[in-house]
Amino acid sequence: MKIEVYSPTIRRKEMDAVLTAMVEDKIGPGEQARLLIQIAKEHLHFDYCLALRSPAIALYLALKALNLEDGQGVIISALSPRYYVRVIEDLRLRPIYCDVLSSSPVIGRGTIETTIAKKADSADARCIVAHHTLGFVPDIAAIAELGLPVIDDRSQSYGFFLGGDTAEGKEGEGEEPSSSGQGREAGNSAGTSGIFTILGLEERDMITAGGGALLYAANRRDGSVLRNFGDLPPEYNLPDINAAMAVIQFREAAKNLEKRREIARVYTQSALRTRHKRFVQDAGEYNNYAFPLILETGLKDVKAYARKKDIIVESAFDDTLMAMPGEASKEPASAGEGPSLEASLCPEAYSLSLRTILFPLYPRLSSTEVERIRKLILTLP
Repeated sequence: MKIEVYSPTIRRKEMDAVLTAMVEDKIGPGEQARLLIQIAKEHLHFDYCLALRSPAIALYLALKALNLEDGQGVIISALSPRYYVRVIEDLRLRPIYCDVLSSSPVIGRGTIETTIAKKADSADARCIVAHHTLGFVPDIAAIAELGLPVIDDRSQSYGFFLGGDTAEGKEGEGEEPSSSGQGREAGNSAGTSGIFTILGLEERDMITAGGGALLYAANRRDGSVLRNFGDLPPEYNLPDINAAMAVIQFREAAKNLEKRREIARVYTQSALRTRHKRFVQDAGEYNNYAFPLILETGLKDVKAYARKKDIIVESAFDDTLMAMPGEASKEPASAGEGPSLEASLCPEAYSLSLRTILFPLYPRLSSTEVERIRKLILTLP
């Protein structure tokens, strides 16, 4: 039986919650969505939150809240999700593509400074959207020192812990430190977040509702800006049928994260005995969103080898901007065609997009399946 590279962690509890919402005829936005925000606040400690139908809507509203002018630039990683560009251009803003770090698939202060120095039109950059690609966490505190507002996309990094009683960023006005003693979900190496944070709830996000997103602000000042969107039409808001699943996902998150850690330890021991490389998480423990390897051999060879073992692996960045048709062209766009993502301007992202592969890593894997994948990693060509 084939082992798929991704599988959402949906168990009986999630199914029962969704079925209950259906039986009670409460599938539109309502009580379950409000309960989800309450449960999420216990883990994320925000001031205000919107439960929305998609990450695209969340990004749209976050950018809208910044009151940017037509044509102003938004700095994004070359390894960001593809929908970023559509949202940015729909707002009549301009994407400014930024390369990633050599050791991690995320942007950093240095790569942003290099982008601004290289691109003449970067003077109009007015904000940064920091995507936590494959669960790796950018240093948001250092990025924020550049003086531009930061929108923090943690859809793939939920569960990144600093441990102990560490707070998720500086306490906002009126907020109290966590009293759980469990440690709270943290956003980055410095423990601070952007002015707005997106937590996607899509199929491949760490917390899934089958679709949707939370958009929240950590402190009261930024939360007051989001409150301006509090009367959105119901068509923008997360339906209860999805929210019911997300509530269970939050409650089961600690158990699922521990299972991911156990599996990752097994894989890592095999990976260390190969010539292929791992990404680096600068601070804190990696949340094990995925198990990527940077290959010293070709992707096609590894995919073919895994297929013979009935294990599905895939390129890590197929759904990113770098992989969009024509985006990674080395030729600049013609006049009137809009901005292009040139491989020569983002060499690290381009190189990683050609060499990084993902192996199955999710809590539903059985011990037998984990052993099969471990042997595959150990014997990679």
